[in-house]
Amino acid sequence: MTDPTLDYFINLGQIQEDDASHIQWSHATNSKHKVVAALNGPCHMIEADILMRGNEPKEPIMAHPPMRDSDITLQEWLEEVKKQNNKGIKLDFKSLEAVVPSLALLEKVSGDWGAPMWLNADILPGPQGTATPLEARAFLDAVGSGASPVVLSLGWTTGWSAETDDPGYSWAMVRQMEEACRGSRHPVSFPVRAALLAQSFDQMKWLLQQSDRYTLTVWTGQEDAFAVEDLLPYRRHFGRSKIYYDLPDSERLELCNA
Repeated sequence: MTDPTLDYFINLGQIQEDDASHIQWSHATNSKHKVVAALNGPCHMIEADILMRGNEPKEPIMAHPPMRDSDITLQEWLEEVKKQNNKGIKLDFKSLEAVVPSLALLEKVSGDWGAPMWLNADILPGPQGTATPLEARAFLDAVGSGASPVVLSLGWTTGWSAETDDPGYSWAMVRQMEEACRGSRHPVSFPVRAALLAQSFDQMKWLLQQSDRYTLTVWTGQEDAFAVEDLLPYRRHFGRSKIYYDLPDSERLELCNA
């Protein structure tokens, strides 16, 4: 199975060509206000974070650590997004505890959903990563058991500092990721940090060559510094359907026009 995301938005007439740089993303859409703004905005994909509520009732909510509560649960969030039903969703799991109950809610709405559904988790340690990744096999087993067609967004925990010589993604890291994903039947997009890509071209080239199910999603941290020129080899070498750019519009449009 290959990634259906671009075909979906082409068929809606929202993008005109098979070029992933045209896809726009919302970020941290973790409140009722932000959901409404995203639904009425230009984004194609609505990103939000999921964890279990820190107090009763225990249920999946939309929040990013260190927050442990929210004004919107996953069930309410899905109901709101489904009303419009022309936006894709990317759900970023921040705890393994939230995965199984969240998937049960997704199964209830997936039958007539239609729009792209991405499930994201950092499952392996990456360059300068200090956060603890979700346990890879437990996450993959949980999402692999569902009947719904989804895109898996599987990444590494990473860090970045202007004072540090950033090493990029090592061969060991990409090989470990490919081994983890090899048995999955789902399309997989690997979220990769823009500031680490200048040093990682050969590793990412190899990773994408392993399966036509694989794509990259380039993202950046708020404090990161990177040069668009460092991403041009990716734009020029790989098919334009193979790399999404979850970047500020100025950088995304510069790459789109390259």
